[in-house]
Amino acid sequence: MKVRFTRDTASIFILTLIGLFYSGSMLAQGEYRKYSNNFLSIGVGGRAHGMGGAVSATTSNVFSTQWNPAGLAQGEAPLCLSAMHAEWFAGILNYDFIGIAKEFNRDKRAYGALSVVRMGIDNIPNTINLIEPDGSINYDNISSFSAADYGIFLSYGRQLGQSKWDIGGSVKVINRRIGPFATAWGFGLDIGVQKHTDRWHLGIMARDVTTTFNAWSFSFTEAERTVLQQTDNLVPKSSTELTAPSLITAFARDFPVNEKNSLLIELDLEFTFDGQRNTLISSSFTSVDPRIGAEYSFNDRLFLRAGLGNIQRVADDLNPAAKNTIVQPHFGIGLNLGRLRIDYALTNVGDTENTSFSHIFSLLLDFKRSSEEATGDNF
Repeated sequence: MKVRFTRDTASIFILTLIGLFYSGSMLAQGEYRKYSNNFLSIGVGGRAHGMGGAVSATTSNVFSTQWNPAGLAQGEAPLCLSAMHAEWFAGILNYDFIGIAKEFNRDKRAYGALSVVRMGIDNIPNTINLIEPDGSINYDNISSFSAADYGIFLSYGRQLGQSKWDIGGSVKVINRRIGPFATAWGFGLDIGVQKHTDRWHLGIMARDVTTTFNAWSFSFTEAERTVLQQTDNLVPKSSTELTAPSLITAFARDFPVNEKNSLLIELDLEFTFDGQRNTLISSSFTSVDPRIGAEYSFNDRLFLRAGLGNIQRVADDLNPAAKNTIVQPHFGIGLNLGRLRIDYALTNVGDTENTSFSHIFSLLLDFKRSSEEATGDNF
């Protein structure tokens, strides 16, 4: 079958990509957008994905910058590096994370961290100039570009006085790019707390507490604008997209099995306030998305994990008037090799039919404390 390229296919292709990464439509100035910056809600770390994202009460390393920055205070090494890679849709979409955490004060369990998240599609053909003015096709005019979202986090966590509470926060810079056509810059703030006892763990994480904004700007050449106008497509204009605050409350408990093995169960409830969503509990004021995860530890060396998330009520295929409850299962395994920890997750992200699973790997490297290192304040 032959594919016939026209100016319509070229311009529609570009605008479809813009719609994908620009929340589906042009935004009015200062409008809240549901699922805005949702790439940051996917989360990072093989442990977290293996537990279905239910980790905000027990996260305790560099990956805490995404789930609850207060977890940085639970770090044990003076310096820690972490990385994660995931691919979806047969490798078309790449999701990557890299982070570093540094101990600032051992007595106060104070840690700072810098981390970067990237989600992107690379090598997208740009066919907007495929057709010459005389109507001929010139394949030399095809170029490629990337559509990518970046999140840069500067985080800090520490013990709150001499209590069992930890507190932390993240300042985040967001950069979203669609090739040379569109760019957005955004800024936001996340804060969180944790409390740990012998058996119980509590976590509270507030995302975008000051409302995160993305300021979009578009850069089309005159020739590209002409193509869009001639094909009855709107030329996007600069605008601002707002992300409403959300809240995660998390509860976890340890269940000792014997001296060497234990079971951890955690429940996270995410409250969103940007309009009614298709979640298990939903109203015009707030929607609540529950997640539950379990982790079985063998001598703190081998970990088996499972989780359930993204619980939704969807219409039945055969009877649209009926509703079915669906969940997305997650599974994982972890190895603690001392300084090096390797985590793997077989996880479902976004497929309501549970027919597409992805492999997620993450690494965590701790640098040991030297024997000569002094105790007390380091900085």
